Amino acid sequence: MNRPAPVEVTCRSMRFITQNSTNATLSKFIEELKKYGVTTIVRVCEATYDTTLVEKEGIHVLDWNYEPSGSYVVYSLHHFKYRK
Repeated sequence: MNRPAPVEVTCRSMRFITQNSTNATLSKFIEELKKYGVTTIVRVCEATYDTTLVEKEGIHVLDWNYEPSGSYVVYSLHHFKYRK
């Protein structure tokens, strides 16, 4: 299955990278994360890769899953305190 390339989105002082990685593409994904200086990943969809290797690289992973067809909790990134 073809997967789209990473896309960087900037909103005020926050930067987001949209990416749909798998275990098969994880090493390339980690390279991209390092390139952008990522310290925290917030996954909001179904997990498609194991986080062990990502976390070994010092990148924190948060899973904020929700059901698109149902009600869900809205997370405010403005009030979220990232690890430094």
